[in-house]
Amino acid sequence: MSQAQRSLGVVPLFRGLDAEALRRLEAACFWRQVAAKEWVVDHQGDGTDVFFVLRGHVRVVMTVAGKETILRDIRDGEYFGELAALDLRPRSAGIVAITDSTLARMGAEVFRRAIHEHPSVCDQVLAVLVGQIRMLANRANEAAGLRMKHRLWAELLRLARPGPLPSGLPIVSPPPTHAELAGRVNSHREAVTRELNASERAGLIARRRGAIVLLDADRLRRMVMEATEQ
Repeated sequence: MSQAQRSLGVVPLFRGLDAEALRRLEAACFWRQVAAKEWVVDHQGDGTDVFFVLRGHVRVVMTVAGKETILRDIRDGEYFGELAALDLRPRSAGIVAITDSTLARMGAEVFRRAIHEHPSVCDQVLAVLVGQIRMLANRANEAAGLRMKHRLWAELLRLARPGPLPSGLPIVSPPPTHAELAGRVNSHREAVTRELNASERAGLIARRRGAIVLLDADRLRRMVMEATEQ
C-alpha cells in the first residue's frame, strides 16, 4: 500500500485537525486491503476497533434467524465500529465488503482520545450517532406501520441521488438487486419484484440500464407520508 493511500486526510471526521495531530492518528492505525465479499467484522464479534473506509464500499448487515437485513452502506471517507469503541460491547452488526476496499483500523482507546482532544471530532461523532438513531427509528416505524410497497418507496427515496441534466430526475445507481432491496425493507425478493413492476406500470419509476429512475419523487414522498400518518 502506497504512502498516499495511508492517509486519514480523506476522512471528513479529521479535516479540522492540523498536520501533526493527523500524523499521530495515522501512526496509530493499522492499514488493510479487503476484497469484495470479504467479511471485515462479524456480528457479535468481540473487537472494539474503528474502521475508516479510505477507498471502497462496505455494507452493514444484521442477521437474525438466518435472515439478513441491510442497515446501511459505508463508502469513501466514512467509518464504522464507533459503537463498540464507545461502549466496549460486542458488535451490533456485521460488515461485508461490497467492492475491493482500503481500510484504516484504529484502536478504541485512540479513537476515544481523539474525541476528547478535538472538539470538531466530538461534534461530528455526535452528529453521526444522532443520525443513526433517527434512521433506525424511522426504519422501525416503517417496519411496524407501513405496507411493503410504502417501505420500498421510502427506501428508494433514501437511496436516490440527483440524476444527470437536463431532466435531473432522482436516480438510484447502480440499482440494488431485488434481493438487496428485500434485505433493506424486511421483505422477500419476489414481493419486491412485484412492487417494482407495479410501480413501473403506474408511472412512478422507470428502470434503465444501470439505474432506477424516480419519475415522480414528489408523489412517492407524498404517498409515503400519507401512509405514515394513517
